[in-house]
This record gives sequence, C-alpha cells and structure tokens, in this order.
Amino acid sequence: MTRRALAQLLPALATLCAAEIAPDKEQLRQTLALLGLDFKDEHLEMMLPNITRSLDTYARLRGLRIPPDTEPAFTFSPMLAGMSLPAGKREFKPTKLSKLPAWKQVEDLAFWPVTHLGELIRRKKISSLQLTQMYLERLKTHSPALLCTISLTEELALEQARQADADLRRGKYHGPLHGLPYGAKDLFAVPGYPTTWGAEPFRDQVIETNATVISRLQAAGAVLCAKLSMGALAQGGLWFGGMTKTPWNLEQSSSGSSAGSAAATAAGLVAFALGTETLGSIVSPATRCGVTGLRPTFGRVPRTGAMALSWTMDKIGPICRTVEDCMLVLRVIDGPDGQDMAARYPVPVKWDAKAAVKKLKIGVLRDSFTDITDETRRKHYHDALRVLAQTGVELVETKLPVFPSNALLLMLSAEAAAAFDDLTRNGGVEKLNGQKPGDWPNSFRTSRLIPAVEFIRAARARTLLMRSFHQYLAGFDALVSATSSQSLVVTNLTGHPQMVVPCGFPNREALGLLFTGHLFEEGKLSRIAKAYQDLTDWHLRRPPGFAV
Repeated sequence: MTRRALAQLLPALATLCAAEIAPDKEQLRQTLALLGLDFKDEHLEMMLPNITRSLDTYARLRGLRIPPDTEPAFTFSPMLAGMSLPAGKREFKPTKLSKLPAWKQVEDLAFWPVTHLGELIRRKKISSLQLTQMYLERLKTHSPALLCTISLTEELALEQARQADADLRRGKYHGPLHGLPYGAKDLFAVPGYPTTWGAEPFRDQVIETNATVISRLQAAGAVLCAKLSMGALAQGGLWFGGMTKTPWNLEQSSSGSSAGSAAATAAGLVAFALGTETLGSIVSPATRCGVTGLRPTFGRVPRTGAMALSWTMDKIGPICRTVEDCMLVLRVIDGPDGQDMAARYPVPVKWDAKAAVKKLKIGVLRDSFTDITDETRRKHYHDALRVLAQTGVELVETKLPVFPSNALLLMLSAEAAAAFDDLTRNGGVEKLNGQKPGDWPNSFRTSRLIPAVEFIRAARARTLLMRSFHQYLAGFDALVSATSSQSLVVTNLTGHPQMVVPCGFPNREALGLLFTGHLFEEGKLSRIAKAYQDLTDWHLRRPPGFAV
C-alpha cells in the first residue's frame, strides 16, 4: 500500500477505532481494506448496527477506572499439556569458602562478589553499616557520570543496615544476603520513595506497599541502597534524567531497560541488583556492562508490586558479578506469593556449585557466531567456545527451528499498549523524552489498531512455537550462543530461562555468552555457565575510572 493510499484510509480507521462516531459503510470498507479484508456490501450493512452498538461498550470500558496493578483475566503458562514440573527436594549447596582475599580499606570490597561479602558479614569481619556507607558514597560519587540512580534510599538503607548488624549480634543470621547492600530497578514499589518507572508522568508516584521481591530481600537481611534507572516504561536506557551509560564506555548507553541495575553492578556501586526482562531487558544491559544476568523461567518469581508491561512476558531476575551470586539471589526471591497469578509453580531452586558438567550436551547456535562481521568480536567468541569445551561438555552445532517468532511480538505491543492505554488517551505519553518512531508513544498509538482476532491468532501461533522449541530443546542439556541470537526472542515468548556471562572486552565493548536452559532448571543452566566462568577472569575485570 502506498503512503498516499494509507493517508487516505487512516482517517477512516481512526474514526472507527476512536469509537466515538459510528462509521458509515464507505468508512468501514476503507478500514477493512487497510486490514486486508474485503467484504460484500450486504455484509457491511449487517456489520454497521453491531459496530454502533459496540460504541457504548467501549465507552463504558474506558470510563471504568482500572488500577495499574490489575492483571487481565488470562494467565500465560510456559508449561504445555502433559509436561511435568521438575521433581525433588530443594537442594542448595553453595561454595564453601575457607579463605577470603586480603583487604585493607572498606572500598577495597566494592567489587567483591556476594559469596565473599556475605561471608565477611557472617564472620563479623565487617559490619553491614560499614558496607552500606561505602556503597552509598560510591553511588553519590559515580551515579552522575552513569546516570544510573533515580532515588537514593539512604535513610532506609542505614536503618536496614543497623537492623542487620543488631540481628547478627543477637545470633539471628538471615543467610548469605544478610547485610548486603543492593539496588533495584525503579519499577519495584517501595513505601516512602517514588516509583517512577523512569517516566516523566510518574516521577512523583509513590506506592505505599512493598513489591514482593523487595519484601523477600528485606526478610533475607539485604539492604536497599538505591532505586536504579530504567528506560522510560521499560524501554531502552533513556529515562527522564537522561541516558544511562555503561561504565566501560561513557559514550555508550548501558542498553535497557534494566540499565541502572547493570551499570551500578558493573561499576561497583552495589553488591547486586534486581532487574526485569520482557524482551532482553536483563540480558542486553548485563551484556553491555560486562556483568552476569539471569532471566529465570516465566512464573518462577512473583511480579506483585512491579510495573506491568506485558503480563505474558514480564520476568524478574538478578544482575550480579558472578553466576553463583545470581543463584543466591534467586533462591530468596523465588516462589509463589499468592498474588501474582502467573507465579504458581512451587518448584525448588536446585543448586550445587560443585556439580559436574562433564559430558552434558550443549547445542551451539552457530549462526549467532558466524553472523558476526567484526573479526575481533568473532575471535573473542571463538575463544569463549574453546574455553567452554575445556569444561568437558559436549558441544554440538545446531540451528534453531525455523519459525516466524518475531511476528508474535505483536502480543507484546498490544499488551504494552493496554497497560498504558490511559496514558495514551490522556496525552501523557507526549511527556516522555523518547518520541522517535521506535519509542513507546508511537508504539502505543499504533498498537491501538491491532485487531483482537490477530492477537488471538498470535497467541495460538505462540503455542505452536512453544511445542516446537520444547521438542527441539529436548535433545540438549542447554544451548549456548552470542547474545544477538534469535533465541532471545524465542525464549522470551516460550518462557525458558537464560543466563549471560561476560566473555570479553574488545575496544571497550563488553561481550556476553548466552546460555539457554530447560524450564525451571536454572540450577543446571547456571552450573554450566559457572563452569565456563571459573576458567575465565572476565567477571573480575573492573571498568577504568570506577576501580578502587
């Protein structure tokens, strides 16, 4: 269709979709032509009364106040008919540290992993208050350069740190996250502090309840130091304060939308951070910032108290320095809360830091590596696969099943537009910094025109994709690829977990190696990633200008 023809038809379609004025037969004909439909005159005549009657229904729905945290009356499940959940008891066997590295001043600990910091606290070699004050100062010093912090929760952090120290003195130890300062993407509700969603219209929004994951981390003794930046309404790295930067290259965005969570972790401003992912928002910034990110199975972690973008695709996960750190955080935030309808699977998190990976069969998505045109980047990935082979796993080249998975992303577009329909209709989207064709405002408006029938067809096609990918993945223990792999799109639609670990820093650009696992088998997936990480030192690298 030419631009001129589209311009002629859009007013008719806009009139119909506005549901304020009943269309005439010619407007209806033009609207249907835009949607690729051609009905007979007698059919159009029969349609018009039904459309007119529907206008009242639309008006009633638009007049109904629906709170932002209201889930739709449908719930996505990554489990297909006939599938069974992994069985067995919760077995969690972390690394036992006999000796810790030497350190002189508190800031020397800024880049230590959770495993080490937690042991320092447990042995009472340092207090939570000391750690918290150090990270708060680093946040104040370095956040302006990175634009990674929206709200510093200093008063709350100091209070929680003192409580953690008092509990430990009384012999009440809450586990490996006890007393550890962390940051959370600013879409998680925290009483007394703004929950801005990174967007201008919500910069003063305060939600007086804790998100479930925040409450669980608090119960585990963790200390919330900051609400970290996110791309406006969970897109990209641009928020109302500017573009969040990666500490490895201050001229480059840290990507999004968990931009601040990845940047702050990479720069040693927090011990770990929480992020969310709908379509790459953990994997992409973790890659760009050279840290480790885990996107768990859909439905494993409850999203209560978190901004909704796509009810069938949103997932919460940790961004940390090491693989084992991610598992320690996942163990705390995992499990149903009785509120998120999608988080209904009480599947134990299993983790054995010393479990063997020898002879596990790993599918290598070769296209994701061979499609890389830059010779330096391609060499880094070649070296990464060579190191992975040294762990004893069996590497088998493979390709993803052919499926038009990108077409299914109209579901994300429609759900996101529905989540922020009120903001679109009242003009609030015009206040967002991002106003380019690929930004949310244009997407929200355009998605208003997605037919419900096409949405349901995409949902049915999604079932086909899930069946195809489940059958394909059954031949492997896990997959490995570059982070540019199409598996990122596929698994965000099917709900499978992924973990990214750093595998190089050519020309101040961080590269990530992406692992894909079976549903609810984050333990095995992470053990493979850890086996690779144990043979490298990329996760130990510190960005210049932020290192102690």
